[in-house]
Amino acid sequence: MAFTESVVTALPCQRHLFEVPADVSYLDAAAWSPLPRSVRTAGEAGILVKSRPWDHPRSAVPAWAERARAAASGLIGASADDIAIVGAVSHAMSVAAYNLNPRPGGRLLRVADEFPSLCFAFDRLAGRQGLVVEEVPRPPDGDWTEAVAAAITRPGAAPLALATLTPLHWTDGSLIDLDRLAPLVHAEGAALVIDATQAVGAIPVSVARWRPDFLAFPTYKWALGPYGLAFLYAAPHRQDGTAIEENVGNRPPAVGARRYDRGELYDPVALFMAVAGLEQITEWGVPAIAARLRGLTDYLADGAAELVLMPAPASLRAPHILGLRPPAGLPVNLADRLRRDNVFVSERSGALRISPHVWANDDDLARCIAALGIALRGVT
Repeated sequence: MAFTESVVTALPCQRHLFEVPADVSYLDAAAWSPLPRSVRTAGEAGILVKSRPWDHPRSAVPAWAERARAAASGLIGASADDIAIVGAVSHAMSVAAYNLNPRPGGRLLRVADEFPSLCFAFDRLAGRQGLVVEEVPRPPDGDWTEAVAAAITRPGAAPLALATLTPLHWTDGSLIDLDRLAPLVHAEGAALVIDATQAVGAIPVSVARWRPDFLAFPTYKWALGPYGLAFLYAAPHRQDGTAIEENVGNRPPAVGARRYDRGELYDPVALFMAVAGLEQITEWGVPAIAARLRGLTDYLADGAAELVLMPAPASLRAPHILGLRPPAGLPVNLADRLRRDNVFVSERSGALRISPHVWANDDDLARCIAALGIALRGVT
């Protein structure tokens, strides 16, 4: 169950830093992560700033925005000047779409069953620019990377104008290898936008390797932060665009990607929490986190295989999310039945999505496999 992507020592279990009860198996980080105690404490400190502003001058808060920006940039190999602070990934994608001008008549490429926030703004862009939207169908063999690569380079296809991709499919953790695909997109002269929602904080992400025009991620999943805060990376050549909302903070002389910052940026609660979560991730190290999560999902995959739930091979799935797609389909309300046994997972587009994070321990995994076995035996 070693993390095969690189030789890294796995992070030990960090359950002691969370408030997860011993009898709860929360394996749903891909949906909504619990907060470390330190992040909760940071949020409470932020509430105090707003509750007692005479004791806490507002002038101290902008430094926290820059601290959050720096921590976010470090997780993707960017500089702080490359990062805008926005309200959500959907906000970030609207900014990206607004500032792209792809060749008319070209193709907009994405995978089938993509998350809506990676579709809406770009569908509007496609209509405006006369782009042909091409969705790569789910491959029968589960190899999204090969399927997307074939679509990018397909002979006789309209020129590729824009690819909106993710490092893995959000429904089941199926790997979409951007180390291979990003160079193919660039070779076609197309723009590349990446939604790294299900990646940053759990697996290594590198804008230097992928060279996207834009990349975005929130804090409330794998980055262990608050809801309602996200980061947008804009490549240096995309930093002279136009914000979709204008405020006193993002007008000139705003530097770099700061021109895309949201209004009401200096929220002490969200910023304090985001900094605490991002800096904790940095302290642990993403490779060590990924190594731990690979071990957890490999264990779950082995247990699922014994229950004839047919997990994808490790080479076709990201290390931190296990998607189970039984050939006959999922039993009805399987996630609800597991919840009754204090096992928390999600059902997404026909897959049972299991996504442990650093709080998960051996008891959680054993409880999950046992609950799955009981639930499946109850299917008539």
